[in-house]
Amino acid sequence: MGLLNETPEEYYLGPDGVWDSNDEEYGNYQFVTINDIITNFMAMFVGEDKIISKIKRTDVQFHAMRAIQEFSFDLLPQDKAIEIEVPPGLYMILPQDYVNYTKVSWTDQNGIERPIYRTDITSNPTAYIQDSQFQYTFDSDGNVPEANESETLKRWDRSAYASNTPFQPNSGWTWNNNPDLIGMYAYGRRYGINPEMAQANGTFYIDKLNGVIRFSSDMRERVVTLRYISDGLAVDSDMTVHKFAVDAIYKYIIHAVLATRANTQEYLVARYKKELTAAKRNAKIRLSNIKSALIGQIMKNQSKWIKH
Repeated sequence: MGLLNETPEEYYLGPDGVWDSNDEEYGNYQFVTINDIITNFMAMFVGEDKIISKIKRTDVQFHAMRAIQEFSFDLLPQDKAIEIEVPPGLYMILPQDYVNYTKVSWTDQNGIERPIYRTDITSNPTAYIQDSQFQYTFDSDGNVPEANESETLKRWDRSAYASNTPFQPNSGWTWNNNPDLIGMYAYGRRYGINPEMAQANGTFYIDKLNGVIRFSSDMRERVVTLRYISDGLAVDSDMTVHKFAVDAIYKYIIHAVLATRANTQEYLVARYKKELTAAKRNAKIRLSNIKSALIGQIMKNQSKWIKH
């Protein structure tokens, strides 16, 4: 019995019968929904003379959702992307289901995404309000009031992000042309620019306290793309599993159920922990999508002559 439950016409035209009208679900055959995983698990692994004799469906649902959440960070990354034009404030609000970023880039006139690199030389800390004696002030509730913006952010805005010209790391430094100072500070130290600063695509840092990404001034009015991962549980459409990883989800649920039950033989827990590790490894290999033709194309670079 085939698994396809729709005709090619229904697949390509969708429910409204109109070509490419954004109601189609192209490529959905490669995924399995969480409801199907729970139903199949209850049928295959739960019952008399089976691995799990009895369990509630809600318990299986909990462990299945935990499996999707854990696997979303490494095995099944929910790689999402949003694109915005950087406003004059040089910031971007983090998406609602954001967990961590994978890549930040800006798009040039040819549609090429150029990576933007994170900087760790500044931040936006919480600023306490002090009096003229530099002592903390307190409100009626005994708490220390906070300023709307930190002085660090204000100074960084004035020097780099709020200006109309790109940030120049060496601007204002007067010792560059002084041989005595050059000899004093450069002797015995690394020569040249810091490698992490040796790029011209701009920088950003994540202001976690305010939930925004702040960009350097050369990102003004550029089109920026944020690629990030979620936990796979934000919306129902995210709670799907690639067919290459379904077996790993089953092994995770079995191990989680046996490990949390009392009076379970330790050898069973150890056995399915090993099977879970093997299933995750197989799923990673399959989902890595490494093709021999691509490897051969990349290895052709080894035949290039290096000129000195």
